[in-house]
Amino acid sequence: MNRGIAMEEIKLRVSGIEKSFPGVKALSNINFAVRKGTVHALCGENGAGKSTLMKVLTGLYKADKGQIFIDEKPVEIKNPIQAREYGISMIAQELNYVSELSIEENLFMGRLPLGKFGNVDWKTVRREAKKFLEEEHLDYDPAQKLKTLTVSDIQMLEIIKAVTNNAQVVLMDEPTSSISQAEVKILFHKIEELKAKGVSIIYISHKMEEVFQIADDITVIRDGEVISTDRAEDLDIQTVIARMVGRTMDNVYPKEQVALGEKNFEVENFNEKGIFGDISFYARKSEIVGFAGLVGAGRTEVMRAIYGLDHKDSGTVRIDGKEVRISSPSDAIKKKLIMLSEDRKEYGIVPVRSVMENASLASLKRYFYGGRSHKGKERREVQEIFGKMNVKTPSLETLISSLSGGNAQKVLLARWMLCEPEIMILDEPTRGIDVGAKFEIYKLMTDIVKEGKTIVMVSSELPELIGMCDRIYVMCQGRITGCLERKDFSQEAIMMLATGLSKTHKKEDA
Repeated sequence: MNRGIAMEEIKLRVSGIEKSFPGVKALSNINFAVRKGTVHALCGENGAGKSTLMKVLTGLYKADKGQIFIDEKPVEIKNPIQAREYGISMIAQELNYVSELSIEENLFMGRLPLGKFGNVDWKTVRREAKKFLEEEHLDYDPAQKLKTLTVSDIQMLEIIKAVTNNAQVVLMDEPTSSISQAEVKILFHKIEELKAKGVSIIYISHKMEEVFQIADDITVIRDGEVISTDRAEDLDIQTVIARMVGRTMDNVYPKEQVALGEKNFEVENFNEKGIFGDISFYARKSEIVGFAGLVGAGRTEVMRAIYGLDHKDSGTVRIDGKEVRISSPSDAIKKKLIMLSEDRKEYGIVPVRSVMENASLASLKRYFYGGRSHKGKERREVQEIFGKMNVKTPSLETLISSLSGGNAQKVLLARWMLCEPEIMILDEPTRGIDVGAKFEIYKLMTDIVKEGKTIVMVSSELPELIGMCDRIYVMCQGRITGCLERKDFSQEAIMMLATGLSKTHKKEDA
């Protein structure tokens, strides 16, 4: 199963790496080698140990056992600064940025150039930042604050920051999870340039088509152990998925035909000048309604305005036929409407709190009554929903920041399920989640609509929209350009509407 790699080709090698946390062994006897000038894909379910291994390689975690070799020389990496000195740079799955700082400050964070008197050389910072942006054909002002950018913009800047450190090994953890197809092409072109310079890439992605497009070698990790390492050319997608989950997956999208009920969620004439306009759509009980569109189409902005997170100039929301006023998320929650944000780090998790506290955060009134806190009830209900959603956590007291991205996402879904919503807006609910965890979330969505509830799903992944939705609205440049029934679904039809090349939407349909 494993093919040998000539010793002179190896840039980075790990031998016998082990890492444990209270109640769980995250890594067990990890051995694999990365060749110079190649892309080495690391595949596995959320919680398999991929991100933990990356943190060991970057000095965020210290391994309990094992050794790291660079150019076949043993090294000890105690912290991220030392990792950078060894030529290791990382693009994390959870983006590491400070929203109140500028682009240039974020690009040079931790390595600001100093003048002869020890002060920051801002002229050099501005000049180099501008050069980096121009080289990547990104039209940003270096002084612009990151909080004004989209998640997609920030992801591209994180990539620039990593590759401008003169790294010899670049670790990429879900680098395409929030960028458009055009930006993916730019990234892949950059990766090819890096390979040509002899730079090695360790690439983590749950998008199997992407892995096979870019990878030279593939290592599969399951439950903290290496299952196999092979040349990508010797594998196929189904084989890799079967090794990842330990079983074959015959049906990736567990969509069931459910009888649709009455309209219970209607949005009419939503407008925000310069952002979106004339947005009208509806959803029915037991229906999954999708929203497709390219990055920048305005899908998330519309959902945030509906939920009361952002301002709107005009528009009406009706729930069960009655007009409702929603000016804040608390208003929406009272109306049994919830929204799962696309950026779980910025708007979702509270990293310094436990998984139980994160899950129960929106439902505290359920557990505080009669003048006291009912922790027993809180624990029982959180434990029950975690069991239903297969959340993997050592205990309910574990900090959510120590969970994998997929398990953290499931904790956030559990938070909203405890609110007993009737209408759920899910913005990129499977972003950065492996195929096994995606299946669990799809199954949960199916169970939700079978109970008569409604789901509005925003997604950049067309296969999952096609696989799970009953209808799909498509947006382009802030407007709805089409509404497709399930019988008319195809990636080609969606992309025609998403690029404005076709318009099928009729006002009376909304």
